Amino acid sequence: MLAMNRARLEELRRRGEWPAIVPSVILVEALTGDHRRDYHENRLLHTCDVLPVDEMLSRAAGRLRAQVGTRRAPSAVDAIVVAAADLVGGATVLSSDPSDLRALGRHTDNGVKIASV
Repeated sequence: MLAMNRARLEELRRRGEWPAIVPSVILVEALTGDHRRDYHENRLLHTCDVLPVDEMLSRAAGRLRAQVGTRRAPSAVDAIVVAAADLVGGATVLSSDPSDLRALGRHTDNGVKIASV
């Protein structure tokens, strides 16, 4: 988990890849609503830029999901993350579960990269 991996965060800062852009829908998956349990995630999120998920981003994510063309489409949240990375010009997406993200990333206009955390 990136929130507790200070060495990885320092490496990202040193390479100019931080602060991260986090689509707001990620907060649903990352947080519980209990400030004690969410302490590390909230600390990390305070260093990020949270991107609202609007209609334009949602439509771009829907297009990516459709382009993957598998029987089981990647999740809407994964598609939003990759669409957001594409929207900002081809960012790198960090994930502990990169398989669906890589499938989506192959259909982006700006060469989104997927990296394991």
